[in-house]
Amino acid sequence: MERIDGKLFKDMLFSGMNCLGNNQARIDALNVFPVPDGDTGTNMYLTFSNGVNEALKTDSDSVGKIAKTLSRGLLMGARGNSGVITSQIFRGFYQAVEDLNTMDAMQLASALVNGSRVAYKAVMRPVEGTILTVIREAADYTYAYAVTNDVQDCIEVMAKMVEEAEISLNTTPDLLPVLKEVGVVDSGGAGLLSILEGFLSAMKGDVIQADASAQAEESAQAKVEGEGEFGFCTEFILELSEQGMKHFSEESFKEELATIGNSIVCVQDEDLVKVHVHTLEPATAVKMGKRQGRFMKLKVENMSDQHDEILSKEKEELEELSSEHKKYGLIAVAAGEGIRDMFKDLRVDVVISGGQTMNPSTEDFIEAIKKLNCDTIYVFPNNSNIIMAAQQAGAVMEDRDVRVLPTKTIPQGMAACIMFNPEADADDNQADMEEAISNVKSGEVTYAIKDTTYEGLDIKAGEYMGIYGKAIVVSQPDMMEASKTLLSKMLDEDSELVTLIYGEDAMKEQAEELAEYIEEISSAETEIYSGKQPVYSFIIGVE
Repeated sequence: MERIDGKLFKDMLFSGMNCLGNNQARIDALNVFPVPDGDTGTNMYLTFSNGVNEALKTDSDSVGKIAKTLSRGLLMGARGNSGVITSQIFRGFYQAVEDLNTMDAMQLASALVNGSRVAYKAVMRPVEGTILTVIREAADYTYAYAVTNDVQDCIEVMAKMVEEAEISLNTTPDLLPVLKEVGVVDSGGAGLLSILEGFLSAMKGDVIQADASAQAEESAQAKVEGEGEFGFCTEFILELSEQGMKHFSEESFKEELATIGNSIVCVQDEDLVKVHVHTLEPATAVKMGKRQGRFMKLKVENMSDQHDEILSKEKEELEELSSEHKKYGLIAVAAGEGIRDMFKDLRVDVVISGGQTMNPSTEDFIEAIKKLNCDTIYVFPNNSNIIMAAQQAGAVMEDRDVRVLPTKTIPQGMAACIMFNPEADADDNQADMEEAISNVKSGEVTYAIKDTTYEGLDIKAGEYMGIYGKAIVVSQPDMMEASKTLLSKMLDEDSELVTLIYGEDAMKEQAEELAEYIEEISSAETEIYSGKQPVYSFIIGVE
């Protein structure tokens, strides 16, 4: 095959999207941290499918014009760091083929190399052993091979690209020790390899279709997670029947629940089973549980109503904001009605619904920025996996002064907002807020979604983990004990104020118990808030 035309290029994109989607769950499972999060496979699939679906709508048969639409769609739909990097790879690819109606083997190889270069430039401090390494090594070796051997066959170029990407992916644990400890390869690199494998398959005449079982799971993901935390948060504790004790399997029950939802936790302790699932079919989840035994506890909360109410409020507020010119505008990302209200009290104009389990896209930030009629806009992503999408939105809005503060946690975002002074100039404000961010210690308590070992700490699915900064410092079955251990590691003689935000699966009484513990071990004051956040039982800030 000497040239790739527009029709084949579309087939390659469609095949790559489906190959990624079919491997989405496997890629999600490669994540090192055993916490419920946006997941690399999910973020990459939502990003790539947004771009591909836009590209497939184009009437043009020009590779350059299709690639342009793809790049724009990827940019707008980018979620999480892996999604943003993926968008940058294909932005570089587009730049290389912009003027081409069809491309030959060397043009294909050159476009892949340019994709690597652009992706590296987009990351301030590139880390080796990631998707960046995989695209760079694969593209460079492929280009060198094509030049040395005067390759004219596009299929041969892509086959070499897949081969080199797989070799590079398998060496990522040697570059990132944490990957080796957990026993996985880099999840972003695995996602990229799936896309490339889909490309190659289409070039050979076998366009990959969406797998039926993966499609069913993706459908549940798209409804519940892809568009945000909609549906019903369904939790229950089962006492297994005699028959259930004989036949119950955690893995089988998880697989059954996966057909109707996501964010699944299922932990068995002798005759008791704790279950958590986000689904649009709570009645079905309850029936699944009822077949296994008797309910000791059952709770179903409608996230759709909560989300619709939040969106309605946001729409009204944005309509008001767009007509009012101000010197400054503030945008923050948060999950949980209580945390949203806390940011509103701190003069934040727009709170984008999102966080650990639902990373907002670049387009979400752009839409919020467009609604604000302000001279300078500060953005607080409040999650390390969201910062790049926010920065990408700021770069797109070239006519606006958009400043993304590097807030990686809710406590950092709140500390920055507290320091914001509407009377100060933009640079002084930014400096003061960045200093406040650096003075905050952040901690979270959440549950583990899988068994693993992280930096020597054995972690079991269903246990409560205390996360201090980027490190998991404790993992044990009791939530309160895990929380106290975390606090003991965060507090020292210089600690003055502890902000304690309890989530939807914790109670005020438990927060008060932790406040008493703080008083016992330090002289710091404690402020308690109801954040109503998902995922995290407690979010802790220490200043």
